Amino acid sequence: MFRTVLLGATIAAVAMTGVAYLPGAPLPQLGKQNSEGESGEKLIKASDCSSCHAVDRQVVGPSYTAVAKRYAGQADAVEKLATKIREGGSGMTPHPDLTDAQRREMARWILSQKDAGVAPVQAEKKLYAYALKDGTTVQLDFPLFVEGKDQKVTKDVFHGYQFYNSYCYRCHGTDATGGQLGPDLRHSLSAGMKRQDFLSVAMTGRKEKGMPGWAGFLSEDDVVQVYKYVKGRSLDLVPPGRPPSEQD
Repeated sequence: MFRTVLLGATIAAVAMTGVAYLPGAPLPQLGKQNSEGESGEKLIKASDCSSCHAVDRQVVGPSYTAVAKRYAGQADAVEKLATKIREGGSGMTPHPDLTDAQRREMARWILSQKDAGVAPVQAEKKLYAYALKDGTTVQLDFPLFVEGKDQKVTKDVFHGYQFYNSYCYRCHGTDATGGQLGPDLRHSLSAGMKRQDFLSVAMTGRKEKGMPGWAGFLSEDDVVQVYKYVKGRSLDLVPPGRPPSEQD
């Protein structure tokens, strides 16, 4: 499963950017036929940056637009941001394997996004109500089950189960019940951990507790799917084991 997902991620990166990248490997030099802006964007898309950043909205780290505005007007903005890319810090992964030229290209593209605008305000999300075993009702902003499918979980929830069962269970226990190396994630969510907090911890890790960061390997969507699965488990709505899904 590990090799399949990693290969799939690599193929997707090549298809989207024309540049192949494996986490921890140096990025290749881009052809001279591309402008600096295009090269910087391709380097960013081929790296782990998109796991934590987006152009116009916060994911784990700030948006590229917000970063560009922060450095606006500074004569040495390119060098400062290139240094930040190399050294990381404050939860950001360092990138020492990139060349100075690559880091500068990435910095120039990020700084060019200062006028990219912000993400449009989304329409009010639909809420889904579920009855719990204690007789109370909970509302979620995503569906756990497919309507009319007799309690079959959605593709997102099932994919979350697959990712969890491939990478998370060794520390956090089968069925998200907790393990010797990691806490019971059902209790973490029940205690108030929000989706954004879950995403941040998963992407950046907790080195002091031995937890690796998954940025560059799992995408934002992947981690959100894991969150949806664990949320369903925390409410005792998604059953232990392999949940019935619409893919069955």
